[in-house]
Amino acid sequence: MTTDIWAWVRDTHEQLSEAGHHRLAAALVEIAGHAVEGRNEQLDAMYPEALASARALGLPWVEVFLRHWRMQNLLNKRHQGEAAMAEAVDLLEFAHREETASCPQSVCAVQDFTICHANIDGPGYVAERLAVLEETLARVEPARACFDCLSREYADTLEDDGRPADALTHLDRAQARIQAAGDQVSLAFGHSRATALLNLGRPEDALAAYDTAERAYAARHQLDDDDRRKLAAGRAVALAALGRSAEALEQLPDGEEADRYPDIRHRWATAVQTLAEAGALPHGELDNDAALGVRLARWVAYLDTAGSHRPCLDLLLIAGRLAVARGARTVALTLAATGERKLGQLRRTDGVAERLAGLRAAAEALPLPEIPVPAAELPEWLGTRRVTFEQALDHFTAASAESAGAAAALVLQRARALDALGHPRAAADLLWARLDEDPADEHLPGMLGQVLIDAEDADGVRRLADRLMPANPSEAHWIRARWAAEQGRWEEVGEHCDGVLSHEPDALNTRRLAATAATRLGDHARAQRLYQELLEHAVPADRAGEDEEHRTVQEPDLWHLITAATANRDWAVVRSTGALIGIEFDADEGPVDEEWQMVTVRTTRANGASVDLPAVRTGPATARIVPVLGEDVPLNHRDVVVFGPAVLNERPEDGTERESWRPVFRQLALLDPAGYTTHWLDGAWPGEDAWFALRGALAEERYGLWAYSGDQYAVTDPAGGDTGLPGVYAALGVPPTATSADADALLQRLTADWEHPLSWLDLAKAAGADTARHEDVVRRYGL
Repeated sequence: MTTDIWAWVRDTHEQLSEAGHHRLAAALVEIAGHAVEGRNEQLDAMYPEALASARALGLPWVEVFLRHWRMQNLLNKRHQGEAAMAEAVDLLEFAHREETASCPQSVCAVQDFTICHANIDGPGYVAERLAVLEETLARVEPARACFDCLSREYADTLEDDGRPADALTHLDRAQARIQAAGDQVSLAFGHSRATALLNLGRPEDALAAYDTAERAYAARHQLDDDDRRKLAAGRAVALAALGRSAEALEQLPDGEEADRYPDIRHRWATAVQTLAEAGALPHGELDNDAALGVRLARWVAYLDTAGSHRPCLDLLLIAGRLAVARGARTVALTLAATGERKLGQLRRTDGVAERLAGLRAAAEALPLPEIPVPAAELPEWLGTRRVTFEQALDHFTAASAESAGAAAALVLQRARALDALGHPRAAADLLWARLDEDPADEHLPGMLGQVLIDAEDADGVRRLADRLMPANPSEAHWIRARWAAEQGRWEEVGEHCDGVLSHEPDALNTRRLAATAATRLGDHARAQRLYQELLEHAVPADRAGEDEEHRTVQEPDLWHLITAATANRDWAVVRSTGALIGIEFDADEGPVDEEWQMVTVRTTRANGASVDLPAVRTGPATARIVPVLGEDVPLNHRDVVVFGPAVLNERPEDGTERESWRPVFRQLALLDPAGYTTHWLDGAWPGEDAWFALRGALAEERYGLWAYSGDQYAVTDPAGGDTGLPGVYAALGVPPTATSADADALLQRLTADWEHPLSWLDLAKAAGADTARHEDVVRRYGL
């Protein structure tokens, strides 16, 4: 039995492909890349179907493989802790059953289990992690990739126990064993060595470790964006520790990149803290200001929700010290309170409890601002001055400390400021307390509901809705509808919107949300009805006062109605609604099928990745797809799709980019499938004249042709034997009116006089034609 996991993947992929299970075969080879490179949307799109297929086919080894790589993504890229624990435990049990214990990936479930405990409380689970890792390492050969992974995890555990020297020794011994077995350590192994060296106070050696690891890895592999991003973040920490601030800033990834990839956030924040303490942060895009505080607070809240208690505490201590440094007293105390709550979720608090107490003491030592006006006048007074949300929050806190009356009067302002600064849970606590004091305050439920949604507090949303349901069922349903929308549970959204409308028939925003839910569910008839009802219940714009602005129909509402009516082929409504916003049509009735402009339609591949397709806009909400496409995209040449009204890209302000700009729209539905079948052409490039002549002749017969190869594609020249002959790889779209035999005969006729013949092997097979010529072309041209 092979112990090479990747050899097993290749063999299994081939077997699945031959058996016709192409999507599961594709998932098997793609899921690891999606997992480690942080392509979360693609992974989430492919995983459920792949797992269901593996179970239906009775393939427990494949199930272990799929579940492990999803866990790697959840734990390492998304930093989940308790949120992933149930799955980590279940996978460990499943991977060690009789039918899975021999799977080369089963041992990796041990790593998943230990990483999950590390995310929850690494120091608190040191003994358990070391025990399971020692047992597992004893039965894994150093030549296996798992030995590298488990050795790194063992070193990380020693680090969590405050033993970086032991961690470094362990890594060096593991590396020697791996190399003695004829293999090389991973790039991640280099990261572990660098971390141990940093914790030993040896940043110069850490930089050298990064350089060594990168050189060794790059000699065998190509660095990807994920590799470069993590190396840059690690080097930024080391360079900042050395006082080489300019170099650290050059290496430091953008904050937006850290927003997208949680696995670099701690190193990013550590580097920024060191730079801030050295006074080396540049003023402008990166500074120790309220914007930085919001970013870090949101990361803290993410880890809090994910149940990663120890990383949450470590990050909030950094955020808290930065808040103290910029004088943001209330923010720093809010972080300290969050940390004190997190302490109760740790098994081991030595060290971190003292650091947290230090944060609270430093925050409390900051002065509160003087309050120049009565509490009731404070919001207006602050509105006339240039103050940040953090400064305003400190003013509100100071005023609230003066009396209970001031605290009650300012609770909404304090809650809004906390929510805006990335502390929705603290804002919710304020609003809950106020709601208990004054249940009749009509402003509190709506604001509390939004704050609970911002905090991703499902229990809080449920509690509030249950509390409101007897006396205010409309508000209760509305809060539940918005929460369900935030979670993407569109059927629930529709149900709760119906609940609101049963009590408030004239509610416009409820209809908007219900129509959005119907659109997401593909129920365009319901969406159209809701948008038409919205028009009926709205106040005409010319008769609406300022307080009724939300009761008017806006132009986006009309565009959404056009989109829904288009999906329903209700062309009369498309035309009448279009007339309201000034659209002129070529004809007064019938389907809208015109030629407006080139646009880009964004759709989703079978693997969950987005793809942008050029298309001809044929109406206000329709476009005809231009390229010929393969099986990985559920569209093809000349298909007509319905797209949403929102433009997904901004038009450049000036220059040539503005002239070549095309709007990007998201596909909502396939309206008219054209029925094209795709076959592939491969061979030597015939030259522009011949190629464009072929394309024109095919277009006259309603065929499509789309070249996918670029200038770099080359094939073997049979005359000289070199690979410098320009090549072409293209998709042929065969219309539904033609057979494969028709297409084969047409291609033979149109390319008969070409110096270098093309191959269309799959089409020849489908046509029942002699494939010998095509097989010969494949062989001679190295296709």
